[in-house]
Amino acid sequence: MTVRVLIVEDEAQIADAHRAYLERMSGFTIVAVARTGQDALREATRAAEGDEPVELVLLDIGLPDIGGLEVAAALARLRPRPDVIAITSARDLEMVRSAVAHGVALYLLKPFTFAAFREKLDRYLEFRAALPSGADTLTQHDIDRAFSALRTADPKTTAPKGIAPQTLEEISRAVRTADEGLSATETGRAVGVSRVTAWRYLERLADDGVVDRRADYGRAGRPQVRYVWRR
Repeated sequence: MTVRVLIVEDEAQIADAHRAYLERMSGFTIVAVARTGQDALREATRAAEGDEPVELVLLDIGLPDIGGLEVAAALARLRPRPDVIAITSARDLEMVRSAVAHGVALYLLKPFTFAAFREKLDRYLEFRAALPSGADTLTQHDIDRAFSALRTADPKTTAPKGIAPQTLEEISRAVRTADEGLSATETGRAVGVSRVTAWRYLERLADDGVVDRRADYGRAGRPQVRYVWRR
């Protein structure tokens, strides 16, 4: 059995990245992609009324119509209730506390690598597997094991060697806002890091399928690689 997933993200390229990431993993089926909070609630309600309810929502907090936390609160009233993973750039303490209070199971900060995304989704699958199916009540051991699966992180995937989250975010933003992409030199200049450092981060994004590598033959000398954000 696979987990039925609803993606809620108003930026098309980010929603496409979430879809592409999920399609690279086993154990998940994408039910729909919603661009607004209203669409998300409509899709989740329709699925709950049928035979294949949404089991997991990948929820952006900064939606254009309804706040993501309001969407999470409304989703919590559905039966069966879907689990929620917040995928957002909102990192202030009060927002994180509010997300936990509204039943968000996991919190993943944008931008992120495929490895970080996979680690969170793998933790979620372990959480589901730790809960005995068909049981109305749980033992303390069942509960501890399930929550341990959610909270235990693999440092090899959550903190890749040589990758600083803040630098990754700044480089991602620079490339995302450049319609024709950027070279490693241009990226380093825009962010304030060396060309080699920018190249390392750009290669990481390319390996994770977030940016495309394109050869630029329009300049004198050797062709440069430009990194273009996938739209």
